[in-house]
Amino acid sequence: MRKKRKLSKANVRTLIAQINPRSPISEQYRTIRTNLQFASVDSDLRSMMVTSAGPAEGKSLTTANLAIVFAQQGKNVLLVDADLRKPTIHYTFRVQNTAGLSNYLIGDKHFDEVINPTSVDNLDAITCGPIPPNPSELLGSSSMQRMLDEAYTRYDVVIFDTPPVLAVTDAQIMANLSDGALLVVRSKETEIEGARRAKELLEQSNGKLLGTVLNDVERKNKNYYYYYGT
Repeated sequence: MRKKRKLSKANVRTLIAQINPRSPISEQYRTIRTNLQFASVDSDLRSMMVTSAGPAEGKSLTTANLAIVFAQQGKNVLLVDADLRKPTIHYTFRVQNTAGLSNYLIGDKHFDEVINPTSVDNLDAITCGPIPPNPSELLGSSSMQRMLDEAYTRYDVVIFDTPPVLAVTDAQIMANLSDGALLVVRSKETEIEGARRAKELLEQSNGKLLGTVLNDVERKNKNYYYYYGT
């Protein structure tokens, strides 16, 4: 019941970086943004993927809010729903999902045809599109690399929302394609061994682990719920 409530009510409301950019939580997202930029100081961070060890750890909302704070910095940002199994970006930003990433990857749509402007300045989104029967194969195809190369010509930063790394191989595939990976874990829910295993899998895929976001941490007398760690 709790999961259903989050999907149906929290998607738009919890885009805190958009609706209340001066809030302490929004400031924490900006801190994550800054730390990500420091973590890639030797090279430009053109693309990154966000994943979690397991489901219901807050990785999709973290991804969305991070995309917003990068856009608020003046960067042209493309947010891509690479979770071709349980997509959420079209719900979160209230954009159409009749055509999306899956359509592009099978050659059914051109790049321009799957881009959706959002209500956030400098932020566009590519939704999942129809859920395919072979997500891993599509993400690992040459079409995925072609999409990324095309995105680089138009956007400063490309951010992928990917499935949990322990559930399927999709996140490992995207870690190999992206400049860096961010792992979201949830306080009092993510098991330590699960987080360690997720880290190992990302590193085995030749992905660069930029850091970890510990989500849903309450601090007494303060409204901070997110912080960045290594």
